[in-house]
Amino acid sequence: MTINVLFAAGEDRWPLYKKPLLDAFEGAGLDVSMSMDIPPGQVDYLIFAPNGGISDFTPFKRCKAVMGLWAGVEHIVGNATLAQPLTRMVDIGLERSMVEWVSAHVLRHHVGLDTHIHGQDGIWRNGILPPLAMDRPVTILGLGELGSACAEALSQLGFPVTGWSRSSKAIPNVRCLHGAAGLNEALTDAQIVVVLTPLTAETENLLNADRLGLLARGAFVINPGRGAQIDDDALLAALDSGQVGHATLDVFRIEPLPEDHPYWAHPKVTVTPHIAAETRPDSSAKIIAENIRRGEAGEPFRFLVDRSAGY
Repeated sequence: MTINVLFAAGEDRWPLYKKPLLDAFEGAGLDVSMSMDIPPGQVDYLIFAPNGGISDFTPFKRCKAVMGLWAGVEHIVGNATLAQPLTRMVDIGLERSMVEWVSAHVLRHHVGLDTHIHGQDGIWRNGILPPLAMDRPVTILGLGELGSACAEALSQLGFPVTGWSRSSKAIPNVRCLHGAAGLNEALTDAQIVVVLTPLTAETENLLNADRLGLLARGAFVINPGRGAQIDDDALLAALDSGQVGHATLDVFRIEPLPEDHPYWAHPKVTVTPHIAAETRPDSSAKIIAENIRRGEAGEPFRFLVDRSAGY
């Protein structure tokens, strides 16, 4: 029996995803009819992105699951019309791109690359010597798939890594803390902080003035998670006072970041345009195909969202 899959992830993504998805469905042995225009009552599975044009899931009564193309689900998890199981995207392309982006910016700040990249003025600055990685404490806020992968990679580079999450986790060679008390301990004297928690009511403004004050003076803040996890005013104040030495930000409360936002002109801020981790069609298509295969076989979906937790 043919499985009807509605692609509701935006017209701009359709040409990029159509062939990888059809190839993945064929590879999984699935008989799938996929398009961007299927009557709601005939849809078996829905591939979703927040800008894909669907906000009311009530008509999709036959739909067995809504499968997100993004790692974050804060735009949909609270939708009262969503009665279907919801899965989020976790794939090797997303993970590897995040690990590479985070590692690059951690190393950039650790070894002080900016001093030499921007200091091409004839001055021989050989007296500036960074500590070894073993003497540079790094804290990762959020130990989901992406945070855990980044923590492992940085640990392998020799950094002493502390990871914090809402619930208890265990990662080899990473000091794992959790809960409210664990958060303050994880931040205290950290020299580099990477923010990778999911965005929920509990993690909005996670890095506020008090918590930024716990960091080692001159610490670096790197945020490829969600913009609302940082109190912007508090971060700007910490940058101006020297409590934070530099902030590298990939995500923002409003995107694209408005041209008049103070981050653009601040000498201690690097803005990147939400590029740290992008879903890759080839690898994500295989995850979607596997989840549809599981749904048809009566097996549990992978990366099922816990509505009560918000991720």
